[in-house]
Amino acid sequence: MLWLVVAALAVRQMAGVLRRPPGERLTGLEIWIGENGVLRLPGSLYDSDRFTGTPFAGLVLKPLARTAEQSLGVVWTFGSLLLVAVLGVVVARALPGPVSRRTALLAAPVAISLLMLSLPVRNALHLGQTSILPVLLVLLGFFVVRGERAPGVLIGLAAALQPTVLLFAALLWFTGRRRAARAGGATFVVCTALTWAVLPGDSWTYWVHHVAGAGLGDDAADLANQSMHGALLRFGLTGPLEIALLVVLAGAVCRVGLCRAVRYARDGQLLLAVAVTGCVAVAVSPTAWQHQLLWVLLAAVGRVGGRAADRPVWPVLVVLVITLPGKMLLPNMAALFPLRDNVLLLTAIAAACAVPFLPRASEHWQHPVPARYAAPAPARWSRIPLLPFWRRVSSRPNLLLELLLVRVVYSAYSHVRLAATAGRGTAEQHGRRIHAIEQWLHIDIEHGINHAVVKIGWLRDFFDHYYTTFHFVVPLTILGVLHVRRPADYRWARSAIGFATVLALFGFWLYPLAPPRLMPGLGFIDTVNGVQDFAKPDYGTLTSMTNQYAAMPSLHFGWSLWCGVIVVVLAPKAWMKALGLLHPLFTVSAIVATANHWVLDAVGGAVVVSLGFGLTHVLSGPRAPAGAGQDAPRNELDERGAPGTTGRTASVPAPGTATADATADAGADRRS
Repeated sequence: MLWLVVAALAVRQMAGVLRRPPGERLTGLEIWIGENGVLRLPGSLYDSDRFTGTPFAGLVLKPLARTAEQSLGVVWTFGSLLLVAVLGVVVARALPGPVSRRTALLAAPVAISLLMLSLPVRNALHLGQTSILPVLLVLLGFFVVRGERAPGVLIGLAAALQPTVLLFAALLWFTGRRRAARAGGATFVVCTALTWAVLPGDSWTYWVHHVAGAGLGDDAADLANQSMHGALLRFGLTGPLEIALLVVLAGAVCRVGLCRAVRYARDGQLLLAVAVTGCVAVAVSPTAWQHQLLWVLLAAVGRVGGRAADRPVWPVLVVLVITLPGKMLLPNMAALFPLRDNVLLLTAIAAACAVPFLPRASEHWQHPVPARYAAPAPARWSRIPLLPFWRRVSSRPNLLLELLLVRVVYSAYSHVRLAATAGRGTAEQHGRRIHAIEQWLHIDIEHGINHAVVKIGWLRDFFDHYYTTFHFVVPLTILGVLHVRRPADYRWARSAIGFATVLALFGFWLYPLAPPRLMPGLGFIDTVNGVQDFAKPDYGTLTSMTNQYAAMPSLHFGWSLWCGVIVVVLAPKAWMKALGLLHPLFTVSAIVATANHWVLDAVGGAVVVSLGFGLTHVLSGPRAPAGAGQDAPRNELDERGAPGTTGRTASVPAPGTATADATADAGADRRS
């Protein structure tokens, strides 16, 4: 199945490139494209600002000058995907041992899939860049090719295509492979000298005028340049001060990163050492455009954390950073812009200099401290949980992983919600149908409440503020309190609201609905956005930020009802429970008073929340008993571990295990 996923991704990537108009694909190779669509090589490589490769890369690509553009698109894209497949297989075979049979089976297709989904590969495919080839040459030199000089030759060729890759020659030198290091340096010098002889003008432009490519392509301060040079320029530093600071920082990163890489190589984690060195090359490069950042993804092979619950944090962070734009990872807040704009660079520097990767000698390398699971509920049905791995964990989840999960899920929810629209006509038709149903049920109270509230200024302002503010503040506050004070209940509550949100997306997609404020002829007043001009097709309401027709079900009320249920169930005092019930009451009043939802929208919100709680119960059983999952001191057995567990936390046996063991012991006694 995973190999089928790989094949589907390959077809999708090829289709994505070949569907682009001729002027929007392989733009990095446009210097060869003539007026008749046949590639040629007029003038300098750098007459256009699109080509950012080295002169040696141009020399390698020069034979393409006789290829027609259409055939180039097919051959280039297919060849690049083939290189990605080979790269994934090499990475899978280079994982530090011991490797389980399951990991050995899954590693190659998972690695290839992640590579194809990564931003560097996707950019390299449609730009027509050679950035995949240096990574593959380095990995072949370290893990496939044997001998003393051949690995160095491959690394020298890679450095001729991407100069900062020459740092791998230093890694070879400091790990005792000095003959290979010398071969790498010599190959780089020979390739560069050959290019000077064939393309002297382009070599002068690249190495002298632009200082190893700095200044080629987009502005070096552009967000796409994820190097320290680009970050310093974005912070407003220029001139000699910026250059001096860059030299100091680059020297520090090189020293720390290479020392760590040598240590990991001697520890038997050669793939991690290569990844760390690649991250150093990304950080210190004058320009590290997005298609050159594939080294960051390789850093996911490092193991971080002694607890099983913490182990996924680093690889998940790396995969999210390398596959999603920064706007999806962090909120659109000015205070977070420096972090969001440099997230790839910061991840590379962290991998090179800061992340505490475990050595293979660590007791937690192969056996991390397992998570503590709540005791299975005796009243659970025999077929529950439906998913065997969905057991109720009682320990506190990792905060960083939870924040990443919440942010990415909400970003995906926003994108799907925005895409789930079928047009104004369909949404208004559904709106008239909902209004008719409410009239038949005698619950069409929206118009009267809306106009009554408009006449009372302070009440209108209160509901407008409540509608726009408390929708996010209250659920996030409850989740934060539960994470700190009730970790086991946090998992239960988080799963419930997550399921409810996913179910609501099906409603948005299948049933686009115009809210009362967007229904012409019914006389509703939009108290939040102002009076609408219904004569215009979009009358100022359909923006790029949200889908105004995602009204059924109402997650404003659904999330508030979830908050009320959580507070009523978990709050220790009666006044807290009463206060929790006020939030859904105020919310349903606000969505009706501001004409943002029908009454039946609130009913739909209640349905999806009920289904969310029901799915959580079905998958993980009843809520853990009060007090379970708090960070109370573990008993003596948990601290020491059972005999032979080497100090790891004892986990709760699966249902029926103790009974089976007792039966086996009794049978043995009878036989003896």
